[in-house]
Amino acid sequence: MSRAYQDVAVGEELPELSVPLTRTMIVATALASRDYQDVHHDPSLAAERGSKDVFMNILTSNGLVDRYVTEWAGPAAVVKKIKIRLGAPNYPGDTMLLTGSVTAKDDSGRSVEIAVKGVNSIGPHVSGTVVVQLPEGSES
Repeated sequence: MSRAYQDVAVGEELPELSVPLTRTMIVATALASRDYQDVHHDPSLAAERGSKDVFMNILTSNGLVDRYVTEWAGPAAVVKKIKIRLGAPNYPGDTMLLTGSVTAKDDSGRSVEIAVKGVNSIGPHVSGTVVVQLPEGSES
């Protein structure tokens, strides 16, 4: 079921989403997004370049932020803008916890802005904002 614009309030918290960070997920999503940079799939080459292990690419982080918001907003929502920045790497064996809250509403476009943060055991991995357009009424 989709969220209706009029039912969303500034300050509303999105439910948390826990994302297990497996080696398979990190490698597969990098390759699926055609990011063949060795630091995303080869542990020994990642170590040669100063990393403790392979780490998640920004395209996957962006996709997880999109998934997090659209899972809350529902299938009728339209993502208008995603603006993120990366911090601590997402390494295999860790977990990223995504949280968010509605920070603004725009009546003219039925859009809401959501501040999103993804944190792992070493600190904030991703932070930013997502603007999503919501339907006027409840839709399934």
